[in-house]
Amino acid sequence: MIIPAEKELRAVLARFAQARIEHDARPTGRTSRDLEDATYTLCVMTGERTAEQALLAADALLEQYGAGRVSLSQEDETLAA
Repeated sequence: MIIPAEKELRAVLARFAQARIEHDARPTGRTSRDLEDATYTLCVMTGERTAEQALLAADALLEQYGAGRVSLSQEDETLAA
């Protein structure tokens, strides 16, 4: 699986959240299609089959991105010393 860029993953998560909120607040055909599209994109991006699985996978990826930043910061501190 190709790992998505953090910026792109965050953008898709935001789009999914917005679609979910709009559909829950005032469900229409448009909000349903928007939610289905955002869910599909999130699932494809994470390689999962359901929204729940995709959200868990996205959380795990975001943790990995965060851990990568921490290790890079520690390397920078080591080099500076």
